[in-house]
Amino acid sequence: MRILLLLLAFLTAAVPAQARLSREEQAITASVDRETDRTIALLERMVNQNSGTLNLQGVTAVGAMVRTELEPLGFDVRWVDMRATGRAGHIVATHRGNGRGKRILLIGHLDTVFEPDSPFQTFARAGNRATGPGVGDCKGGNVVLIAALRAMQAAGTLRDADIMVVMTGDEERPGAPITAARRDLIEAGRWAEVALEFENLAVEDGRDFGSVARRSSTSWTLTARGRTGHSSGVFGSELGYGAIYEIARILDGFRRELPEPNLTYNVGVIGGGTPAAIDADGFRVTASGKTNITASTAIARGDVRSLTPEQEARARSRMQAIVAQHLPRTEADLVFSEDGYPPMAPTAGNRALLARLNGVNRDLGLAEMPEYDPAKRGAADSSFVAGDADTLAGMGAAGGGAHAEGEWIALDSLNRQARRAAILMTRLSREVR
Repeated sequence: MRILLLLLAFLTAAVPAQARLSREEQAITASVDRETDRTIALLERMVNQNSGTLNLQGVTAVGAMVRTELEPLGFDVRWVDMRATGRAGHIVATHRGNGRGKRILLIGHLDTVFEPDSPFQTFARAGNRATGPGVGDCKGGNVVLIAALRAMQAAGTLRDADIMVVMTGDEERPGAPITAARRDLIEAGRWAEVALEFENLAVEDGRDFGSVARRSSTSWTLTARGRTGHSSGVFGSELGYGAIYEIARILDGFRRELPEPNLTYNVGVIGGGTPAAIDADGFRVTASGKTNITASTAIARGDVRSLTPEQEARARSRMQAIVAQHLPRTEADLVFSEDGYPPMAPTAGNRALLARLNGVNRDLGLAEMPEYDPAKRGAADSSFVAGDADTLAGMGAAGGGAHAEGEWIALDSLNRQARRAAILMTRLSREVR
């Protein structure tokens, strides 16, 4: 019996990966490879069209490129105008299948952090590496998504699949209010049972990782106030400590008392004096003062990132408790933004989805993808749907340098990711709900 089991194990290991794919899945891989030049050409066109978030015309133009790709695949494509929020709009595209398999949501975004005044504007290729604004975040992911859908159509597996695509036009700098800016995405998440997000693939030491979690991103503003007067009276009963000492106490309290795994709380900008003020956008603090005057006002702005809603609620409560312990003759208040990104917690459903992807990896002859550390990822649109649908993030291209000049991807990752996505979607679309 032992010999028989060893023989069976040997024979299974000897079967080529392609042989473990169905005939349709083999057709998917062949189609992805056959369309390589077309996929890279689409990426180049997208990257060369500036679509900084505030370039409404440019974002709209990239949306038109996506429409041109999706409509021939049988998608009903809508442009959702978002000028009321100060942004261009979103692509929402729906493919109606037979209604029996898993409903799948695919998430990307049209905008980049590089506005028209950035010196970094064009696609460039050197061997397997391509650089350009948004080449990975998220235009590389967008073309992976499109290549996967094209391959499914070529193999005949798209026909019966119920799929919705949402590409927001303001992921890098959401419009306000956030409830309006993410309304269509949230509704799509409620429709879906599974969501795949196509931001950058996580890679470390040459190994691909699956992202089953992302942390939240919520901004906060801290304002401290104190009595102002001649500095000779500082620390005294009449003048107290002044606003700058109070804000320093609070921020050092955050540093000492808040630490726990997966929680961070950054201070991005700070200023204090007599007077001090912050602009309407919350980006610039102006202050003036003299060394012999105690500061009347100090202002700091930052963010807090957490892995679960419970962790964020706990952090907010502890931060407010620290703020409340005022130094003599000072006061302070801490205000959290309502336009933040929620956390995408690591649920059992998300992990089961990664297990399904690892089944695809085995059949493709690829290495298993472990869970990626969520503390190493930023917030993303997938967080808005993760409460309603099992969600897997980071299905896009492999690369680096996101949000900086020189942003790059490895071009061979486009096909690898398109194969994974197309086969995973094909299998999910055939799972009876």
